[in-house]
Amino acid sequence: MTISFQKYHGTGNDFILIDNRPQFFSKNDTKLVSAMCDRHFGIGADGLILVEDDPEVDFNMVYYNADGREGSLCGNGARCTVAFAGKLGMVDHQTEFRASDGIHTAQVGDGTVRLYMNDVRSIREKDKYYFLNTGSPHHVQLVNDLDSFDVVKEGARLRYGLYGESGSNINFVEQDGPARYRVRTYERGVEDETYSCGTGVTAVAIAMHYAGKTDKTTIAISTRGGELEVGFNEVNKRYSNIYLEGPATRVFQGEYQWKS
Repeated sequence: MTISFQKYHGTGNDFILIDNRPQFFSKNDTKLVSAMCDRHFGIGADGLILVEDDPEVDFNMVYYNADGREGSLCGNGARCTVAFAGKLGMVDHQTEFRASDGIHTAQVGDGTVRLYMNDVRSIREKDKYYFLNTGSPHHVQLVNDLDSFDVVKEGARLRYGLYGESGSNINFVEQDGPARYRVRTYERGVEDETYSCGTGVTAVAIAMHYAGKTDKTTIAISTRGGELEVGFNEVNKRYSNIYLEGPATRVFQGEYQWKS
């Protein structure tokens, strides 16, 4: 089987994008997805995304983690999917689409995509961390000397030891200004540090505001792969009108040969 694809990244968080409107892709084949995402023997990516027709909105986004299993919302992946759908002629400057956690809207700029997220109404506060769901579950923890922090070792320990098999994404944070933070993320499903995580930086911005570390409602986030912006409204510790904005970059296109 020959599979046509395009490769995108959002601040280094990279994805294989496939137009599955003809419904040709074997959606339950975890071996196929993981093989395509493999960085040594495949295309290489943090995840794989299918774009499909939807009867109510512009398109349906189906997201798979690099391990081949279907995942929850991926913020950078969703932004890249919007850009890809634009290349396919499915959307223009604004779109409404379906993801695993429901309907989202997005706006397309000059090389950037602003994605609107679902409201956050519950944040769990512990002594050393915060836990919230921004479409995917996220642990947010402030640390010192983020550059030298062992993200993979500590992230894996918390991902399994604190959250069990289903797990959580683990974000380590260092404040870099009144409304600026640096973030490194260990992602479940990838089981490694990624260059960026869209739902993760969104969780960080909201958690830091909730914790009183900033009173700003527009937050700049620096990841290993680049800069993102998160904005929101807050009333009584409930967060709405949440958006994630940053670049969505097309890298290349190609064909993948699969022999099952």
